[in-house]
Amino acid sequence: MNPHSNPRMQILSLGAGVQSSTLALMAAHGELPMPDCAIFADTQWEPKAIYTHLNWLEKQLPFPMHRVTTGSLLKDLDAHLNSTGNRFAGIPFWLKNKDGSEGMGRRECTREYKIDPVAQKIRRLLGLKPRQKTPDGVFAEVFIGISTDEAVRMKPAQHRWIKNSWPLIDKRISRSDCLAWFSRNYPDQPLVKSACIGCPFTSNEQWRWLKNTHPEEFQAAVALDEKLRRPQGPSTYKGERFLHKSRVPLGEADIEGNTKNQPDLFNNICEGMCGV
Repeated sequence: MNPHSNPRMQILSLGAGVQSSTLALMAAHGELPMPDCAIFADTQWEPKAIYTHLNWLEKQLPFPMHRVTTGSLLKDLDAHLNSTGNRFAGIPFWLKNKDGSEGMGRRECTREYKIDPVAQKIRRLLGLKPRQKTPDGVFAEVFIGISTDEAVRMKPAQHRWIKNSWPLIDKRISRSDCLAWFSRNYPDQPLVKSACIGCPFTSNEQWRWLKNTHPEEFQAAVALDEKLRRPQGPSTYKGERFLHKSRVPLGEADIEGNTKNQPDLFNNICEGMCGV
């Protein structure tokens, strides 16, 4: 992909995971294009390790980092609401229907808690007022941390004032390349996957890591998982909702099992805004 010509700004969409962190640091080292700034969309329900890493990362970068949020995803889920106060929060629950069939809930969390707050921040950085029509030719080029092994996640932006680009793809850099580069340059710094604590796309490996390293956060996910099956008021779901793909309560799920039983489904996420 060729870089877009004449962007008003170049902005890194920072997820604080493996790829976007490496992209940011490679830019700081002069190995990739330098953005004008980075934007981190905070769902307020990332593991503590991500916030620790984010604070460290901010000190390494020669460009500013903006943090934006539409509120706490956990609090909204706990209240059976979405970010706008309407029922129900759209995360992709694993569903077990009363007739024995299985399904998934709608995935709206990425848009509400990641894409939208980043887009609105970009509008402000471009100097656009609320509801102002974007002048022709005014846009920001947004760097997305997708690597070659996840190229299927490359999607065009949904807004005319944003044009996405993928510097890691341009340089043919894979996720394993990112890990190797980070290990060479920051051998004493841990690097973890970015994902909300209760994301239904979490693998068994990640559930185990959370349970073993941050048991209080794992228990918070277990508590939410239980509450999902006790909705307050009328529910739009015909069956039961679960965070684990096995469709059993998270506290009882076999997270010690093979990760093939709980695959990494982040490749299905719109615009590649989660898990990078």
